[in-house]
Amino acid sequence: MTKSMGATVRAVSAEIVDAVVSDGQSLDAAIAQNEQRVAAGDRSLLRMLCYGCLRHHWQLQSWIDQLISKPLRKRDRIINALLAVGLYQVAEMRIPDHAVVSETVEAARELRRPKLAGLVNACLRRFVREDLGAAKMKDDQSEWNHPAWLIDRIRDDWPDDWQDILRANNERAPMWLRTNSSRGNVDQYIERLRAVQIEADRLDGVEDAVRLKIPQAVESLPGFEVGDVSVQDAAAQIAARWLLWDLRGHVLDACAAPGGKSGHLLEIGGDQLTLVAVDSDESRLSGVSDNLRRIGRDATIIAADASKPESWWDGVVFDGILLDAPCSASGVIRRHPDIKILRRASDLKSLASLQRVLLEKLWPLLAPGGTLLYVTCSVIAAENDEVISQFLKDHRDAIENDMLPNNNIRDLMRRKACGFQILPSSVGLDGFYYAALQKEKDS
Repeated sequence: MTKSMGATVRAVSAEIVDAVVSDGQSLDAAIAQNEQRVAAGDRSLLRMLCYGCLRHHWQLQSWIDQLISKPLRKRDRIINALLAVGLYQVAEMRIPDHAVVSETVEAARELRRPKLAGLVNACLRRFVREDLGAAKMKDDQSEWNHPAWLIDRIRDDWPDDWQDILRANNERAPMWLRTNSSRGNVDQYIERLRAVQIEADRLDGVEDAVRLKIPQAVESLPGFEVGDVSVQDAAAQIAARWLLWDLRGHVLDACAAPGGKSGHLLEIGGDQLTLVAVDSDESRLSGVSDNLRRIGRDATIIAADASKPESWWDGVVFDGILLDAPCSASGVIRRHPDIKILRRASDLKSLASLQRVLLEKLWPLLAPGGTLLYVTCSVIAAENDEVISQFLKDHRDAIENDMLPNNNIRDLMRRKACGFQILPSSVGLDGFYYAALQKEKDS
């Protein structure tokens, strides 16, 4: 029998979804390990199915629980993921129902579960026949497609915005570019895009940012290979210009991988900047090197734990420090929907502890009069203004510099007790928190 490519992409999608849900693997890693198993032309569908199933995980699981009378055996859990793949197609994609059913049933056979092909067929046909997708969800998890603990946390921290945040988390993220300001401005690059029939617009306040109307492969972007432009969310682009708006000199990018902010710092600072980029993940540092090589810039790249400067610091103080702190990543869920499944409420305490340690250890490396810009891609107060408020209480030589690099970004942000928050529901941006801490000059 000829192997169906449609069945293959659905079978591989189910295996990727199961690797995340059942084995705790990251979505990026699972896709990287498996996407070569499907034809190049099917890889966009593969990603769409995987991302969609994880975005709608609780809704899909609620439907599966209604369709299956008794739980699947542990060794057959892959069929649960395959049903999620099939139901997502019926509910959210413009694929004819008969094609979804036939290809998903065939995928059960490819997954070496031929005896369960009938179950898959019956479940999908019943879902279509009874229009189960039209029924109202019975609980918050399945309605909002977030775990209960995260819904509660976001509702507590953002009582007026929590629904908008959850909705934004479940949307597909737009594709943002960062133009290399040393080689041209945003308006010039938008014209280059139009010349190759790619539509884009700009965002006031984020002067290097371009938003594509339709996401594109990077190979189709003019000048990408030679560093004229990079892919980076506009909210993340605020970091480099904020830190460098009134300083140059010797700068540290702590927790630097994958290097987007490092590259932006060097594009802006040019010859007036020397950069040290530190990250504990040596494998991800190769991405930093590749990014800097592509844009034609150099930095001192160190594989080390930023919280243990005694192992890597040469004693030369920094004029500026960018601390892109490890966090829950609750502000970038739409780009990484597996976060909703992999993250636990208990992680917040350990992450906040690590954030405090990093601040404590890096603060002595900052020159008097210098600025440390604390950044997270989180919307949770326990990782953001609560951490910074406590640090300011504990350090008399630290003051918050609440001046923004330009007035236009004020409209994109919410002022917190300390620092500023961008919400993921704001004009297509990811969720980011920023706080600029200035060290008082020696008297």
